[in-house]
Order: sequence, then structure tokens, then C-alpha cells
Amino acid sequence: MHSAADFAWLIPLLPLCGAVLIGLGLISFNDVFNRSRKPVAITLLTSVGASAFISYAVLAEQLSGKPPVEHLFIWASAGSFELPMGYVIDPLAAVMLALVTTIAFLVMIYSHGYMAHDPGYVRFFTYLALFSSSMLGLIVSPNLLEIYVFWELVGMCSYLLVGFWYDRDGAAHAAQKAFIVNRVGDFGLLLGILGLFWATGSFDFHGIADGLSVAVGSGDVPMWAALTLCILVFMGPMAKSAQFPLHVWLPDAMEGPTPISALIHAATMVAAGVFLVARLDPLFSQFPFVGLFIAIIGTITCFLGASIALTQMDLKKGLAYSTVSQLGYMMLAMGCGAPVAGMFHLVTHACFKAMLFLGSGSVIHAMEEVVGHEPILAQDMRLMGGLRKKMPITAITFFIGCIAISGIPPLAGFWSKDEILGQAFNSFPILWFIGFLTAGMTAFYMFRLYFLTFEGDFRGENKEMQLSLLSLAGKDKDEDHEDHEIGKIHESAWPMTFPLAVLAIPSVLIGFIGVPWNSIFANLLDPVEAIEAAEKFSWGEFLPLATASVAISSAGILLAVLTYYLKRFDLGVSLSKKYPQINSFLQNKWYLDDINEKIFVKGSRKLAREVLEVDAKVVDGVVNLTGLLTLGSGEGLKYFETGRAQFYALIVFGGVIALVALFGVVGA
Repeated sequence: MHSAADFAWLIPLLPLCGAVLIGLGLISFNDVFNRSRKPVAITLLTSVGASAFISYAVLAEQLSGKPPVEHLFIWASAGSFELPMGYVIDPLAAVMLALVTTIAFLVMIYSHGYMAHDPGYVRFFTYLALFSSSMLGLIVSPNLLEIYVFWELVGMCSYLLVGFWYDRDGAAHAAQKAFIVNRVGDFGLLLGILGLFWATGSFDFHGIADGLSVAVGSGDVPMWAALTLCILVFMGPMAKSAQFPLHVWLPDAMEGPTPISALIHAATMVAAGVFLVARLDPLFSQFPFVGLFIAIIGTITCFLGASIALTQMDLKKGLAYSTVSQLGYMMLAMGCGAPVAGMFHLVTHACFKAMLFLGSGSVIHAMEEVVGHEPILAQDMRLMGGLRKKMPITAITFFIGCIAISGIPPLAGFWSKDEILGQAFNSFPILWFIGFLTAGMTAFYMFRLYFLTFEGDFRGENKEMQLSLLSLAGKDKDEDHEDHEIGKIHESAWPMTFPLAVLAIPSVLIGFIGVPWNSIFANLLDPVEAIEAAEKFSWGEFLPLATASVAISSAGILLAVLTYYLKRFDLGVSLSKKYPQINSFLQNKWYLDDINEKIFVKGSRKLAREVLEVDAKVVDGVVNLTGLLTLGSGEGLKYFETGRAQFYALIVFGGVIALVALFGVVGA
């Protein structure tokens, strides 16, 4: 009797087939397929929905205790070398498959409403299906080489989706930035994969871990080389999961359509890096230095994202830096030797962050009725306010997301974040303290987002503010958006509100599968660790840390209430006046974009100009000189090519006479 895992190969294949079918249709019959919006949407939704159904069946089997399943075939062989390909289903893969297919399915439903009037509707759905297929293929990959193939496909799809509105300069630049930054990380990943194969002769996860351990123990591979290879491999997740200093692409990726922001930030691209680190935990856990390095990078990223989010007025960018910060928490857990805690936070974060991004899209969609389709106006919270009464479903779900990400019990974010902080406290107390402070900052800036968007008076019709924001962004005040016909703010249609309502349920409840005294999630991913954690659990250790975490989050919420809801004081203005350097530092995103621009962008352009100069003057000079000499010699020789034998005999005779004369002179 076949199990669901035997059909797991269909999970990435079904969305791929749908995307290929629609893609070929767009190439061959563009007009026909662009007019067939509903059939296209139904086709791709069905393919992703079927993948989700199989994923749930696979997850149910893993929950029931069935062993992991691996199906491999020899893709290439040369002598004794064999390269297997195929798919693997284990608890980690089962969890990720269910998560990605769920989020992708809901995002597709949402996109039907959000992109309803966009001329690229069909193309967008095709990209979505291809993106989902690439991520699903990455999850089930049984070795590093196959993962790398799907890894690059995920990167390609992100480029297409971030730059979907390619006629906008911002979107085109954001797509290029995401592509280039990720190529930096992927180059390190590729070098690491090849280096590990050289050291171990394997691409298999456990084969690499065991092989490198033996090689280091025997002295065949020096410790510094092993550490270097591990760090190189980690560069891939650093870029994909937006870790410092390769995080700079993620906030700019907000130029893409909001459904893509939700998918990238919740369950696909950024999740790929965390997933790969979890996959490679048998390798990384052998080297404490690598764990410390990952933990430090995660902590820096965590604090950096939260600090920058404090000053953001763009709704989507505020959420984007929030994602950067939460990804830092996940990497902190991985560095502390707690991949289960990191994956648990990945799952809970995916639910409420997808809901928050889709909620922001609902807000932006409504704001466009008043301010037009200019993103600077539609996404700036200074033009929002008072939307709770006009958009109750969006407001309630956004509020739930804010509570969840702030770590307030009993919502999902509390259980996963508290577990990470507990692991950090036991491993690296200094890093725990930074994460602890970040929890308070997270609560503050998230409720800042909520109050500025949904409470108070609506500010969207303030023409003076609109012109001011356009002027700050360097936009022409005379553009046609000023003549936009003003509509009314209203709640979004059901295709957009339905996913919000669905995601609100796990945002509240899913945390209970990971309670520390009886974690179903940990028991699934690592039963041995779950049993040990349950036996060692102590309310005396749990309550003080949990209370401290909730206390600092509550303090952050209270400060946001006083500042942005009750308006007892203007914290932003007072702090900016008192600490202008710090305020400027945060508003300019730690000057990291400026540093990248001056060192890498301008530096690369200068190097390119110098190379071009060398090419023009040296390389082209040599080539042109060679051509000139060839031309000259050819022009000269043509006069000696008469075709008459007498003339050639005369040349030979003349040459002989010249040689005799030369030898005569030399001999004399």
C-alpha cells in the first residue's frame, strides 16, 4: 500500500506544470490567455491546492510516527562517482511543505482581489506558481547540489516578482539589488558546497557532516579549512534570509506587489536560508565557533532590523525591517544549537507576518482610492489614521498580528520567541540581553504602526502633507496624481479579507503546539530533544524569563499607547531633537546603503571604467596594431604576387645574391 510520501514528488511538480502550461500559453496565444483570467487562476489555484492536500497528508503521516522516506535515482555517474537525485520526506520537510503550500494558496486567493485590475494578472499568477514550485523543490531536495539548483530558481523567481512592475524605476532597481546581493551569498554557498565535496566526497547532508568530522579528526582537513567551508556555506543563508550585512535587499523588495511581499517574507525566500541552516545542523553543530558566528550575526540582524523599524513611516518597509529582525531571532536560535526553536519561530512568524503584510496590502489598496497609485502616498502612515472604523476586518487581524509578534501570551509569537530567548540565556547571556531589549523595541514599533494606521483621524485628504511627502521624495508636484478622483475608504473584497481571517486563527492558536513542557512540534522534529526538554522543564526557570519577556514587551506597547494613541507626548520629535545623531543614524539605516553605494557600486563602476580604459587603449591597441600590420604587409605583398614564374625565379635569384653578399661581408 502506497503512503502519501510516495506521491510527494507531485508537490513541487503540480505548480510547475501549471506554470509551464500557462507560460507556454502566454508565449503562443498571449491575448487569449490574458483575457482568460478566471480559468488561469482556477488552474493554478487547483495545482497549489492539490500540493497543499498532499502536503497535509504527508505531515499527518509524520505526526503518526512513520519513518522518513527517501526516493533516489542516479542522475549522473562517472567511474566510481555517482550523483543521486530525488526527494526526501522527513519531519522537517513535512512541516515546511505544509507551511509553504498553505501560505502560497492563501496568497493566490488574495492576489485574485489585489491584482484584479492589473494588466499583468496572468503573468503574475504564473510567476507565483513557479516561485512556489521552486521553494517546494528546495524543501524536498535530498542533497546540497539539488538544493543549490532550486536555490537559484527561487532567486530567479524573486527577481521576476520583485521587479514585476518593471516600468517603475524603483521596482527595477530593487529587483537588480536583490539579484546582485543574493549572487554574493550564492557564490559563497557554491564555493562551500564544492569545498565540502572535495573534503568529504559527498553532497549528502549526513555524509558531509560525518565525512568532515572524520577528515578533521584524521588531520586530512585542517580545522581552519573546515571552519572556512562552513562559513562559506552559511553565506548563502545570510543573503537569502537577509542577515547582516547582506540584508540590504529585503526592504527594497517592497517595491513588488504586496502579495509577493507576504510570500517572500513569510514562507518562501527568506525561509529558505533558515531551512538550510536547520538542514545543515549536523554539520554546523560540530564546530562551536560556527555556532557562535551564526548567533552573533543573528543578534546583530535582530537588533539592526528593530532599530531601523523605529523610524520608518512607510508601512511596508516598517514590516520589512520587522521581518529582518525576526529572521535574526531565528538565526540566533540556530547559533545556540536550538534548530527546533528556530524552526518553531519560522512557522509562527510565517502565519502572523503573512497576515500583517496582506493586511498592509488591504490598507494600501484602500488608500489608493484617496491618494492615487503613487506608492509614496499610498504607503506612508502620515497620511493614514482612523481606518479601524472603515476597515474593521483588516484592523482586527492587523491588531492580532501586532500582539502575536510582540510576544504577548497566549498568542503564537510568545511561545516561539520565549523559547529562543530561553536558549540564548543558557548559551550566550550577552546575546540574550540584546534579544531581550529587541523584544521591547518590537512591541513598540509594531503598535506604532497600528496606531498611526488605524487610530486617530484620517489624514489622507491633507493636500499639503501629500505635496510635502512628494517633495521629500523628489517627485514632481505637478504629476497627474494631484488630479486623482477622490474615492472613499472601504473594506476590501472577500478574496482579500478571507486569507486575513484564516491566518488569524493560527496566529492565535498555533503556538500551543510548542509549549515547553509538552511540545508537539519538538516531538515531531527531534523526539529525543523533546523528551529531554520536558524532563528538564522547570516552572522556576520558565516563569522568570517569560515574565521578563512579557514585561518588556508590555512596556513597549504602553509607550506606544502613550505616544501615538493617547498622545501624551511626541516621543519621536523629542528624541530626534535630543539625539539628532542617533535619529539620523537610524533614519539612514545605519548608513549601510550609503556604504554599499560608495564602496561597492561606485567602486565597481570605477573599476569597470578602468578596465574599459585598459581594454580600449591596450587590448584594442594591440589588436588594431596587429590588424594594421597585417593590412600593410598584405598591401605590400600583393605587388609580389604576379602569377608569373619568371618573376618568382627573379626574386629567388635576388635572395641568393643578397645572402652571398651578406656572408661575404660577415666573413670579411
